[in-house]
Amino acid sequence: MGQALLGGLLATGWRKPEDVVVTARRQERLQELSSAYEIETTLDNAAAVAGAEIIVIAVKPQDIEALLSEISSQVTPDQTVLSFVAAISSGFIETRLEYEVPVVRAMPNTPSVVHEGMAGISAGKFAGPANLELARDVLNHVGRVVTVPEEYLDAVTAISGSGPAYFALLAEAMIEAGILLGLSREISTDLVVQTMLGSAKMLRDEHMHPVELREMVTSPGGTTTRAIRVLEQSGVRAAFLNAIQAAMERSQELAQGDPTA
Repeated sequence: MGQALLGGLLATGWRKPEDVVVTARRQERLQELSSAYEIETTLDNAAAVAGAEIIVIAVKPQDIEALLSEISSQVTPDQTVLSFVAAISSGFIETRLEYEVPVVRAMPNTPSVVHEGMAGISAGKFAGPANLELARDVLNHVGRVVTVPEEYLDAVTAISGSGPAYFALLAEAMIEAGILLGLSREISTDLVVQTMLGSAKMLRDEHMHPVELREMVTSPGGTTTRAIRVLEQSGVRAAFLNAIQAAMERSQELAQGDPTA
């Protein structure tokens, strides 16, 4: 996710390579990033954050405490910390920094890699409108952004954070159905992927409600009507509601430090 953001910021010209400093845990990784983007890299986290306008933290949850201990004394209230770290609250970060630093927590998703991501952001205790606007400006370069109270970020995780996996599962099932009906895997895949892309664009760009799109395709007594009836009889709608609820509950468990599966 960090690399996706980096690529988006540089590709759109929001920042120049000389404006960015990237850190990582391994020198080999830094060499890869330096070669790809011609940016400054370092293994020294404390040195990297000094004087930065915005500090983006994109590490695994188990690595966040050690990272914060390294940079704590270097981060000032004039900077903004943008955290991509799953299940780690803004309060957790705030209490481990030496000063009252504005923290914005974000939950982006994997389509950010192709600059079509969706992110939810929330303000920490010391973050104001200007900090939120800066975070929004950053994330707008890899997709779209909504602002929610932090208590709702678990719901954002369940909907858009996990969402690409739901669509991938649906695509997988539809592609397999096409193969069972005699189509080649290549043709079935093209049909499904383009249909999903086009439908998403109609919902977004034409500001259509999903019911409108469904009714546009569904003729009385037609093929789609029969298919929708079977899906409803199979409890697909309820299954999605239950699945997304389960994802939110799991996000809450992780936030409380429960590592069990």
